[in-house]
Amino acid sequence: MRLGAEFFDRDCLEVAPELLGKLIVHRSADGSEVRLRITETEAYRGEEDTACHAHRGRTPRTKLLYGPSGIFYIYLCYGMHWLMNVITGPDGFPQGVLIRACEGFEGPGKLTKKLGVTGEFNSLSAVTCPDLWIEDDGTPVRYTTDRRVGIGYASEEDQAKPWRFKLER
Repeated sequence: MRLGAEFFDRDCLEVAPELLGKLIVHRSADGSEVRLRITETEAYRGEEDTACHAHRGRTPRTKLLYGPSGIFYIYLCYGMHWLMNVITGPDGFPQGVLIRACEGFEGPGKLTKKLGVTGEFNSLSAVTCPDLWIEDDGTPVRYTTDRRVGIGYASEEDQAKPWRFKLER
C-alpha cells in the first residue's frame, strides 16, 4: 500500500524509524519497476539542527524544506551523488528524512543510482508521483539508533544525536 500524506505529515523523529522496512519504488518509462527495502534513515530537524540544510534559514535550495510534507527533496552531493530525502512535518518548520540505505545498497548515492533517481524528481510528491513512491507491504521491523554520519560541518552535539535509524537484521 502506497504511503499517504498523513504518514509524512508528522515529525521527522516519528517518520524516520517508521520508514524502515518500507519499499521505495521507481517505475521506469517502459513500465518496469525497481523496489528497494529501506534499511537506514536519518532525521534532520529544523533551523536549530546544525546538520539540517535549513540551519541558516530559507534559501532557494532549502525552500522545499519549509513547504508541505511528503515532497521529495533530492540534491546532488559532492557533485556526483544524488541523495533522496522526503519532507516531513508541518508547513513552515523545515525537516526531513534522508533515505540512507536499502537492502543491497549501503549508502544514499548507491541506492539512488540503482533506482535511477536524479534531480528530476526533486520537488515531486511521494504521495502522487506516478513514477516514484514509498509503500508499506506490512513487513514487521525492529531497529536500532545511532549517531548521524557524514555531517562533520555540524556541531558535535548535533552529530551525536541518535537520529540515525537502522533496521535490525
